[in-house]
Amino acid sequence: MAEHRPGEFELIAKYFAPLTRGFPGAGNLKNDIAVLAPPAGYELIVKTDAIVAGVHFLADDPADLVARKALRVNLSDIAAGGGSPYAYQMALALPRDWTETWVANFCAGLDADQREFNLHLCGGDTVATPGPLTIAITAFGLVPKGTAMGRDGAKAGDDIWVTGTIGDAALGLRALRGDVPPLEPDERPYLVERYRLPRPRLALAPILRDVARVSIDVSDGLVADLGHVCTASGVGAAIEATAIPLSPAARRLVGADPALLPVLMTAGDDYEILFTATNDRREGLEGLARQLGFPLTRLGRIVAGSKVSVLRFGQPLAIDVAGGFRHF
Repeated sequence: MAEHRPGEFELIAKYFAPLTRGFPGAGNLKNDIAVLAPPAGYELIVKTDAIVAGVHFLADDPADLVARKALRVNLSDIAAGGGSPYAYQMALALPRDWTETWVANFCAGLDADQREFNLHLCGGDTVATPGPLTIAITAFGLVPKGTAMGRDGAKAGDDIWVTGTIGDAALGLRALRGDVPPLEPDERPYLVERYRLPRPRLALAPILRDVARVSIDVSDGLVADLGHVCTASGVGAAIEATAIPLSPAARRLVGADPALLPVLMTAGDDYEILFTATNDRREGLEGLARQLGFPLTRLGRIVAGSKVSVLRFGQPLAIDVAGGFRHF
């Protein structure tokens, strides 16, 4: 017997309206609009990202993790903008074979992350599609007026920094597809989680407003996103391949196959934060990493020019500096 599937408004009332509780501007999803009133002295920063089955996640990924990834990729941009989470809207396009159980698990994932990151759903839309499952989220963040970060403004001589480790998500996707060498027992779950569940570096956001010139989240790939900074700022960059922060699992795999390193430097889905800062901030940032609970690694520096150069022990490394994830 086929599972009962509620209609659109029953679905909204049963699963999505509870996610708005505690946010008066959502109106319990009974209106077509939300009312957003940032606190005095703050501005809203806004980001929309969509994720699509078969492109950003696998069709059989757990529903709760799909929901959390959809939200977190937006929160990563909020963090890069120097903001704190405030609210979000969501457009959910469900394929023909959707089930109520899937929606219930999806909303449980959203609820878990709303509690972790202190924000609420405040509106959106639910539609059917003949195509793949698609989730588009618009996240709203708060920043003190005039302090939002961008990717333009880097200067020659700036240090280039990145949070966390690079390439784990790409390896996690390969692991799910069976496209990596044999992994140690603890490596596969770690890498798969890094692909399915990004870690928005929100703890860094207020620090960025104080110390960084520019920042960007690493979604298209480290080299590509650094290239976006260079294009916006009218500068070049030189980074050292041996400085790229790798997890123990990634380091072991790169040690066995050095050709993997350029792949990890250009792969997407890291959702770390790349930023530049003047070199007088170096000592403070190195000490700060111990307090944040995740690495901060200096990769190189901003230089005159317009291109990203990747060096290995001072020599150019063969890498597609125009690489990175592209939809078109």
